[in-house]
Amino acid sequence: MLVYGDVEHIESAAAVRASITRMMMACIEMQPSRQRHETLVQAFILTGELVQALADQDFGRKGADDLSELRDAGAKLLLMQAREIMHSWRNAFVGILSFPEDWTAKLESLDSADPVRMKRAEGYAFYALYPESYIEAASISNLTPKTVVIGIRSIGTGLAALVSAALGAEPAYSLRPTGHPFERLVHVTPALSKRILADPETDFAIVDEGPGLSGSSFGCVGDWLQANGVASGRLHFFPSHAGEPGPHASKTHLTRWRDRPRHVVSFDDLTLTAQDPKHRLHAWAADVVGVARSSWRDLSGGAWRTVRYRDPSFWPPSYMQMEKRKFLMAAERGVWHVKFAGLCGSDVDKARRGTLLSEAGFIPRISGTCYGFIIEEWIDGTPLDNSGVIRGDIVDHLGRYLGFRARHLPARNGGASIQKLCEMAIFNVTEAAGSHAAEKLRRAIGTPEQLAGRLRRVDTDNRLHPWEWLTTTTGRIVKVDALDHNAAHDLIGCQDIAWDVAGACVEFELSNKERNRLVGLVGREADCGLRDDVLKFFEVCYLGFQIGLWSQAKASIDGAETARIERTIKRYLDRLLQLIDI
Repeated sequence: MLVYGDVEHIESAAAVRASITRMMMACIEMQPSRQRHETLVQAFILTGELVQALADQDFGRKGADDLSELRDAGAKLLLMQAREIMHSWRNAFVGILSFPEDWTAKLESLDSADPVRMKRAEGYAFYALYPESYIEAASISNLTPKTVVIGIRSIGTGLAALVSAALGAEPAYSLRPTGHPFERLVHVTPALSKRILADPETDFAIVDEGPGLSGSSFGCVGDWLQANGVASGRLHFFPSHAGEPGPHASKTHLTRWRDRPRHVVSFDDLTLTAQDPKHRLHAWAADVVGVARSSWRDLSGGAWRTVRYRDPSFWPPSYMQMEKRKFLMAAERGVWHVKFAGLCGSDVDKARRGTLLSEAGFIPRISGTCYGFIIEEWIDGTPLDNSGVIRGDIVDHLGRYLGFRARHLPARNGGASIQKLCEMAIFNVTEAAGSHAAEKLRRAIGTPEQLAGRLRRVDTDNRLHPWEWLTTTTGRIVKVDALDHNAAHDLIGCQDIAWDVAGACVEFELSNKERNRLVGLVGREADCGLRDDVLKFFEVCYLGFQIGLWSQAKASIDGAETARIERTIKRYLDRLLQLIDI
């Protein structure tokens, strides 16, 4: 299924360096605090993305990873930043930062005459992967400063520097696996190979997030090291979770993975049950809302349904692995929802957008942010799919909400092209219903390229499911998750508001009369026209995406959740087949 997508953007190296410089200078001027630590981590993450982009640019020219002064400078700068993060974390965010005098020179050397392709580090953005967890994992690994540390690009570029910092090792190397996702290979020049393999009798740390469905990125680096004389017993893995690779792992890779040490400190151990209260998310959130004592409840992985629904038979499906970490914090003065929104400053960006939507009355009040998490008011209410609200009121509210987004929230990032949406829908339908259905869909779509000139990308919601809405005791309809689905780890991104209109028509199963009313309301609110051919195209693409998304979810879960997900897939597929007249 085609579901996932990388968040990439093209930048000039000079502009990125300027942003890093501003953050670093801000750190120097700030008083010791968690806020200073957050800024330091933002600078580190952005530096890692720049170093990765430049290394990949060099890799593209040469077809292999090689030695270069630029790569050496990037690795040294990341190690310097990683050491400061380690000292700040271990000192509970106090103490003086001691940047070496040549940090600006190292940063200025990270240059390119051509624009660079920046790639958002998925773990930092979506999966609550905190850099400090790799520092802690390395600290308890018993590895020595002689360890050779290899990061797997993309995110492994920076993660490896954190491991090197904690071990007291030399600057880390980075390698780019290529090829089929389940059969990755690395390509390394003789010069770089000679340096990495200078002492095959030492230990080697392989660092990345994951493993994913196959673990082939970790696996191929291990293959390369062993093929060049490194004993399997010298390999150590630093992943982001303690689990095994997925079902597409080769027997060789799975056997090695089980045999060799895996050094992991989980998010829970790092920030939920940490011995030092200053390292606990609970304490950070309590500080933001100004409470001294509060209870704490984990709502992640679909657990939020136990709060919103009395009867599990009414539970909506949950793609547990894709859900962001979220918690319920309660105190005498109120109740708050604490949800991961991403490092790199994206939590602050989403909070600003949330404030605008909140002031307009569409979402709960935003209370603040703390190191990657947004804190918002928790609202008691009944899920809209179980509330009995009059259909006309639902349609009217949808119209006002989507019209407001279209008028007041411009697109923040790119999104899939018309061609990519078409490709995704046809591919997913082929997988789900066979080639005959896919061919019917292809004919129904026609030539979507002609629609491109009629579209205007906005900050779409991208998740209009009824369980995403509440009805309060006063009858108010509230969207409870409205800030980041168009910047998720999927390929959709920001689209024309017609994408959300189509999604609302599908999710609320609107009649033709209700659909026409919604289209009219959004058009008036946003001062835009919504053409019927655009809506029809987006509807079949929306259905194709949802079929793919929930099919992926089904492959990752079992038990009662499987039945919920199967019913969801069937509903989307039945509607799609009806639309294309099968």
